[in-house]
Amino acid sequence: MTHFPLASIGILSALSLAQAEGVIDIGSRRELMVDNFLFDHISGSAALVLHKPIPREVVIVYGAPWEGNSSGYVTVFRDGDLYRMYYKGAVQTLKGEPRPHRPVVCYAESKDGIHWTKPDLELFAFEGSKKNNIVWDGPGWHGFSPFKDTNPDCAPNARYKAVGAHKGLLAFESPDGIHWSPMNDAKPIITKGAFDSQNLAFWDAERREYRAYVRDFHEGRRDIRTATSKDFVHWTTPVWLSYPGAPKEQLYTNQVIPYYRAPHIFLGFPTRYIDRGWSDSMRALPGLKHRLLRAQVSQREGTALTDGLFMSSRDGRAFKRWGEAFLRPGLRPRDNWVYGDNYQNWGIVETKSAIADAPNELSIYAVESYWTGTSSQLRRFTVRIDGFASMHAALRGGGFVTKPLQFAGKRLSLNFSTSAAGSIRVEVQNANGGPIEGFTLADCHEIFGDTLEGTVTWKRGADVSALAGRPVRLRFELNDADLFSFQFR
Repeated sequence: MTHFPLASIGILSALSLAQAEGVIDIGSRRELMVDNFLFDHISGSAALVLHKPIPREVVIVYGAPWEGNSSGYVTVFRDGDLYRMYYKGAVQTLKGEPRPHRPVVCYAESKDGIHWTKPDLELFAFEGSKKNNIVWDGPGWHGFSPFKDTNPDCAPNARYKAVGAHKGLLAFESPDGIHWSPMNDAKPIITKGAFDSQNLAFWDAERREYRAYVRDFHEGRRDIRTATSKDFVHWTTPVWLSYPGAPKEQLYTNQVIPYYRAPHIFLGFPTRYIDRGWSDSMRALPGLKHRLLRAQVSQREGTALTDGLFMSSRDGRAFKRWGEAFLRPGLRPRDNWVYGDNYQNWGIVETKSAIADAPNELSIYAVESYWTGTSSQLRRFTVRIDGFASMHAALRGGGFVTKPLQFAGKRLSLNFSTSAAGSIRVEVQNANGGPIEGFTLADCHEIFGDTLEGTVTWKRGADVSALAGRPVRLRFELNDADLFSFQFR
C-alpha cells in the first residue's frame, strides 16, 4: 500500500462550513475512499492509501496470424451472462522488416471473465479465409472501443456503440456487438485531438449524457481531453482534464468509466509514459538485446517505459490522480519492462474469487510481452470490490471527521477490513461537531472482521433513520483497519 498525504483542514464550525460549502447530500449512494471530497479533518495515523491489483493468470495469448506481437487497446464489459472483449491485432517490426498485415479489430468472449474463447465470426477475410475472430477491418480500427448503450432512448440497431480513430474520431453502431457499421455518414464526430491512443465514449446515466475522452498533446506532453453529447453525433469542444496536486506526466490511454457501484464517481486507469534514457539501470532491465534492436527504430522504443495509474473524479473533468503506480511492471524476468506493456483495459467486471467461499472480486486486465516476439498476451488482475483505495490507520489509531452530510436510509453499511486486533467505531455528530446522544463513539460497538457489507451498531441498535435528512457529521475511529466505502441503506 502507498500512503497519499492529505492535509488536515481542521475542524470548522458547521455553521461557517455550511455557509461556505453547504451540506453534502449523499442520499443512499455509496461513497468510496478514493478522494478527500468528504473529509473535514484527519487525525492520528489515518491516511488514504492506494491498493495494488493482484496478478493472476494469463487469460489470452494473442498468437493468431492476424493478431500479433503488439495486440492491445483492450475493452472488456459484461453483457448479461456474457463477457465481451475487443482488442487491436497488430504487428510491430524491427528496422528493415516488412509489416506482414494491417491492424484489425478482434473479438473474444467468456462466460466467467477468466476463460476466454475466440469465436470464428466469418465476417472479414484474412489471407483468403473468414475463419477468424476479426470483428472490424476498416477505417476506425485504431483504438476501436465499444460499449453497450444503456440510454433508454437508444435505437435498437444502435444498442452497441463504439468509437475509433481515423482523421478524427469516428462513431460506429451495432445491434448485437458483432456486426458494426459507421454512423454520421462515416464522418468524424470529434476532430480536436491527436487520437493516437485508445479513445473512449460512453453513456453517463447519472448525468444523462454521452461522454468522450480523447488523446491530445498539451504543452508538449501527452494528455487527455473530454467532451459531452446528447445524441452521440454532435459534441462539445473537448477540454483538458485537470489533476490538482498531481505531477505533470505523460498519459497515453485514460480508461475512464463511471464506477458501477457508485456511478456518481468516475474512475480512470491511465497509462503513464516515461522515457528514462540509457543508464546502467535501463541496461539491467530484462531483454537488453531486443531493447537495443527496438532502439534502432526509435530510441524511445528502447528507453521508454509504461505502467498503470489510478485516478478518480466527481465531475468527469477534475481528477485526483495518484502519482504512485497502481500497476507496476513487477518482479519479472521478462515481458513487463518495455514501452507498450502494462496498458490496462477499459472496463471493470465482477468475477468469481479463486477462493471458493470468498465473495466476488473485480477483474481488470493488462497487456504484457508487447513487441518482444511473435505474440503478446493479456494477464488478469484482481481487486477487492470497492478496494482501489482505503482510509487506513495503524494499530496505534487514527480517524477522520466528515464535512456536514445529509443521508437517506436506516443503516450504515461499511466495506472494511481489520486485523484480529483491529477495530472500527463510528460516531454520528450534529452539524456543529457535537456527539448525538445514543450514537456516540462510546455507544458504538467495536466492529472488526473483513466484509463487503458490515452494519454499524450502537447500544440502541443499528437504526439511524431518525437522523436521515438532517445535517450530520460522521466520525470514524480506526485501529489497524481499512475502510474502503460506506453507504446508508
